Amino acid sequence: MREEPQAASYCADTPISALAPWLADPVRSAGFPETKLRFANRRWAPTVGLGDLPDDGWIDHFGRFDPLPANLPQPLALRYHGHQFRVYNPEIGDGRGFLFAQLRDGDGRLLDFGTKGSGQTPWSRAGDGRLTLKGAVREILATEMLEALGVNTSKTFAVIETGEQLWRGDEPSPTRSAVLTRLSHGHIRIGTFQRLLALEERDHMQKLVDYCLEQFPGPPVPEDAPSRDEPAVQLMHQLVERLADLAASWMIAGFVHGVLNTDNMNVSGESFDYGPWRFLPRWDPGFTAAYFDHAGLYAFGRQPEALHWNCGQFAVALRLLCDAAPLIAALERFGPLYMAAVGRRWCWRLGVESLGAEADQQLVAASEAQLTASQAQPDRFFFSHRGGRNAEGALAKAIEGRKCLPGDHPYWAGDAPQTMLIEEVEAIWSSIAETDDWTMLESKIEAVRAMGQALGNAPIPAGQAEQSN
Repeated sequence: MREEPQAASYCADTPISALAPWLADPVRSAGFPETKLRFANRRWAPTVGLGDLPDDGWIDHFGRFDPLPANLPQPLALRYHGHQFRVYNPEIGDGRGFLFAQLRDGDGRLLDFGTKGSGQTPWSRAGDGRLTLKGAVREILATEMLEALGVNTSKTFAVIETGEQLWRGDEPSPTRSAVLTRLSHGHIRIGTFQRLLALEERDHMQKLVDYCLEQFPGPPVPEDAPSRDEPAVQLMHQLVERLADLAASWMIAGFVHGVLNTDNMNVSGESFDYGPWRFLPRWDPGFTAAYFDHAGLYAFGRQPEALHWNCGQFAVALRLLCDAAPLIAALERFGPLYMAAVGRRWCWRLGVESLGAEADQQLVAASEAQLTASQAQPDRFFFSHRGGRNAEGALAKAIEGRKCLPGDHPYWAGDAPQTMLIEEVEAIWSSIAETDDWTMLESKIEAVRAMGQALGNAPIPAGQAEQSN
């Protein structure tokens, strides 16, 4: 069984304030014609001391954005650059969102409340700063499914319907609007560092490195790593560990993010910002999520490459602070770390113990061969073979001798696994759009969370410091 999030007292802390004069722009939320609470994450609210917040409190803070007690007096739109489909863009930043508040959980970890659809900012360009209600519903579903499957993901914290009619070229319009608040461990991106490099702001970059090392602590750098005492080198090693593990977790989840630009890469290693995502209908390395990804740059099978490339851009930015050689040494760890993470996470989802890197890679290879030959939907494959059941041939041989993880949860006795295929997502949205019926969404969230309970505690995300508890 998976451990539930632990309650804590409300603890405001805003270290971002010291960086804000050169990192962000103070902004205000749009004034919305309506504020109707559609989703409140009451599972995670207690972790930041908001478990007793009444519905009108959710609307006040996450619809009208009244400041939380002793927190940021005004939201901050963060500044950053980024490579978008590997084309550098210096004209981006928080264009329809902002950092609303910062808090500590019971372990002392820093948490951010960030928004999506909260109105225009200095970085909106030609955008209206809004979010469709369908986009918000899709983000709820993505984050709930990914969390259940062990991915280090942001949490959709609140969704407020805002009563505006939006026009979008990629969905029927006019369509309903919403503002979303996510809970995550920071919103500092690779693109944040790229901007400081472009502006040659060395002192600011050093301060940002120090901020990240303090607020997103990680494990020690390997003893044999060159220049291991330099802060920039330490942060580089942490990012490589985090993104290698993140890439592996997406692959085992059968998830395609769709837009792996450097401005969508969080230095804390957390997956966030879900737009044209998809889960695989079958094991297909060439499967893409974004209709505009014509070259398949961010296809399912190319996601590890994309995150490795993004780590390389982080190394380029950090050259403002240190020599290239120790950064390259850190970057060269990505491949072995990724392969180890794939083996570890594959064993966890399949419900068998790890037997070490070589044996685990044999298990992964046998599984992928069967997935490819059978064209089975990945969720069905992991469900059908939980703990080695129904395994045959090379897969049975690779599982032989492994201890099975607990599999007595009622979920495993069911007829079918939980999935999050596009047809299901569209059906949930249609129920909301056509009859304002939210029961399908509520039932899906409940079922996905039950699956997470059945899977048990996921592997601890790599590149993070151990929590004291």
